[in-house]
Amino acid sequence: MADVMKKIPVREQDPKVRAGNFDEVCLGYNEEEAVAEAQRCLNCKNARCIEGCPVGIHINEFIAKVKERDFTGAYQIISESSSLPAVCGRVCPQETQCEGRCVRGVKGEAISIGKLERFVADRAREEGIRPAKPEKTNGHKVAVVGSGPAGLTCAGDLARLGYEVTVFEALHKAGGVLTYGIPEFRLPKDEVVAKEVENVESLGVKICTDVIVGRTESVDELFDEGFEAVFIGSGAGLPMFMGIPGENANGVFSANEYLTRNNLMKAFRDDYDTPIFKAKKVVVVGGGNVAMDAARTALRLGADVHLVYRRSEAELPARAEEVHHAKEEGIVFDLLTNPVEILTDENDYVTGIRCVRMELGEPDASGRRRPVVIEGSEFEMACDAVIMSLGTSPNPLIASTTEGLDTNRKKCIVAEEESGQTSREGIFAGGDAVSGAATVILAMGAGKVGAKGIDAYIRGKEA
Repeated sequence: MADVMKKIPVREQDPKVRAGNFDEVCLGYNEEEAVAEAQRCLNCKNARCIEGCPVGIHINEFIAKVKERDFTGAYQIISESSSLPAVCGRVCPQETQCEGRCVRGVKGEAISIGKLERFVADRAREEGIRPAKPEKTNGHKVAVVGSGPAGLTCAGDLARLGYEVTVFEALHKAGGVLTYGIPEFRLPKDEVVAKEVENVESLGVKICTDVIVGRTESVDELFDEGFEAVFIGSGAGLPMFMGIPGENANGVFSANEYLTRNNLMKAFRDDYDTPIFKAKKVVVVGGGNVAMDAARTALRLGADVHLVYRRSEAELPARAEEVHHAKEEGIVFDLLTNPVEILTDENDYVTGIRCVRMELGEPDASGRRRPVVIEGSEFEMACDAVIMSLGTSPNPLIASTTEGLDTNRKKCIVAEEESGQTSREGIFAGGDAVSGAATVILAMGAGKVGAKGIDAYIRGKEA
C-alpha cells in the first residue's frame, strides 16, 4: 500500500540523456498515478491551498473530480479561473504557493497540485476539450497590449464576460515570455503554449501579431479605433547588465537574447537557419530561473557550463526543482563568486572572466545577507561566452509614447493594485510591466485583476 504521506513520484528523462536533447524533462503523471496522487488529498472544506493560488483555482474541487476520474469536470473547474493550466502546471512555483499551504504538507509531503493540474490540462488537450465560449458578446471592445501570461489571462477573462477583445503582440508569435523565454525542455511550444493560445482564441479573442504598440500604432490611436479600454501587459524584456569592463565584447549575451534565439527562433533545430553561438565553455552570471534556463540551454548546445552567483545556494532565487535539475545535468555552480571583468583577446572576443570570492555579511534591504568581497581573492576562469542573467526591466516605449501615463523610478507603469487602473483613464496595466520581472502566475493574477477593473470601469460608464 502506498504511503499517503509521500507524493507519487513523477517520471523524468534520465539526466544523462536529457542533457543532450530539448525534449521535455518532466514526463508528468499517467492516469493511474494522477488518481493515486489525488486520493492523498484531504479535500479540506476551508482549503488553504486556494489562498496560495494567485488566480484562485478551486483546487480541492478539481482534485475531487480527478479522484472520480472525471477529468473533463476537473478541467472545467480549472478553466473557470485559469486560461493557461498546462503552462501553470509546468512552470509555477507551487512549492511556495498552493503546495506551500497544503495541510497534507504539515506532517508529510504536500499534494502535487501542479502535476495534477498539468495532467488534467494535457488530458483535455489530447481529447480536444476547450473552455466554454460565451453565448454572446456585450458589444464593448477592449484592446490588450502583449500576449504573455498577463495579457492572455486578461483577454480570456474579459472574453468570458462577453467583451470583444483584440490582443496586439509585437513579435511574430503569441505567448510572450512563454514563447521566447522559457526553454522547450521545460515548456514545449507547439504542443503546449500554442494550444493554450488557441484555447484563448476559441473564446473569441482576436490576436494580431507584428504590431508594436508605441511604433506601429499608439495607445491613443487604439482609442480612436473604438476600443473603450486598454490593458497593458507588455512584460519586462529589457535586460540588465553589470557595467563591468569587457561587457560589450564579442561573446557576451543577455539571457533574453540567447533564449529568444533558441526558443522563439528555434536555433536548437537543424532545420532552422537562426544563428546562435555554440561555445565550448559558457559562464552564466545570475541565480534565478532565467539563469538556470540559459545554463541548461547552453549545456544542450554542447558547452561546458559554469553558473556564477554572488550569494550562497540558500539564497538562490531559482526554484529548487530547477536547481536540482541543473545539477543533475552537470551544470557547475560557482557560488559566493562575483565577476569584476570580462577578459578578451586582441580582436575583442571573450577569453575568460575575472572574479572575486564573496562572503555573506549583514542582511540587506531584501532580508538576505549582503555579499561582501574577500580581499585578495581574485581569480580567472577561462571561457569563450558569457551570458548575463541579472534581471530585466520594462521597455519604456509605451510609457514614453502615451501622454499622462505615470511610471516609477524603475520605469514600471504605476497601476492600482486592486484594479490595475493607471494614471490615465481607461488604461489599465499589470504583470511585469508594472511589477518588474516576476513569475508567470503572478502576471496571470495581475491579468485577472485588470480584467475585473476594466469590467467595472465600462459598467460604471454605462450606469
